[in-house]
Order: sequence, then structure tokens, then C-alpha cells
Amino acid sequence: MRVTRPMLAVTGAAAAVLALGGCGSSGETKAVPPAATGSLESLAAEVKCKPDMQTDADEIRQAICRNGDGKFILATFATDRGQREWINDAKDYGGYYLVGRKWVAVGDDGVVKALRGTLGGDVEMGTNHSSHSMHGG
Repeated sequence: MRVTRPMLAVTGAAAAVLALGGCGSSGETKAVPPAATGSLESLAAEVKCKPDMQTDADEIRQAICRNGDGKFILATFATDRGQREWINDAKDYGGYYLVGRKWVAVGDDGVVKALRGTLGGDVEMGTNHSSHSMHGG
């Protein structure tokens, strides 16, 4: 069985989300613009970050970015279905997801809210399994 590169990207992205930790937040609420579109590089330019490419494949392009709001993952997808599958798998690792048309930005709550002020999109939350710990008896 051959392991596909996009699946590896999901695992890597989710692990990176956990490592991002708490970064700063402006706390301001702005009107949300229409969701941005474009390549990974054009989205990164919108939020003033230089993408550190982690995955550059036909199905998914993924980079780690850092700007004045903090550190986050930016990913673009070839298809809507590929994007939704990636998000559904990655959400098991927790985190906050800013979702646009064929792109996702992943980071902590403050970073995602700040990015939404520039990129638009919808915020989705991952599942935090640490609150589901088993209690001994």
C-alpha cells in the first residue's frame, strides 16, 4: 500500500498546530471582508508573511507563516473535497481553522481572528481531546 503525500501533510499540519502555542492577539473586532482567493503566495502576501513551504504537491500546498499576529499554517488545495477531507482529519488535533475557498489558515484563536480581518472566511474549531480524559476510580 502506498501512503499518499496529502495524508502525510494532514498529520504534519496537525502536529505543527499543537506546537504553535499561544501567540499574541489584537483583540479588536473588525468587519469581516469577503473571503480572499488566490495562490498560497498571494494569500501570504495579504497577511504580510513570507511562507516557509512544507508541502508543495498538486493536491495541497502548505507553509508555516509568521506575521505580527503570530505563527500559523497556511494551506491551499486543488479541490473543495480535498480541503474538506484535510480539515476533517486535522480537526481531531484541536486548533482554530480559518476556512476560505480552497484555503485554510490554522493557528490559535487570536491569530485566526486577526487573519479573518484581512482574509475573511469562516472560523471552525477543532476537537480538543485533552478534556476527555478518563477518570480513575
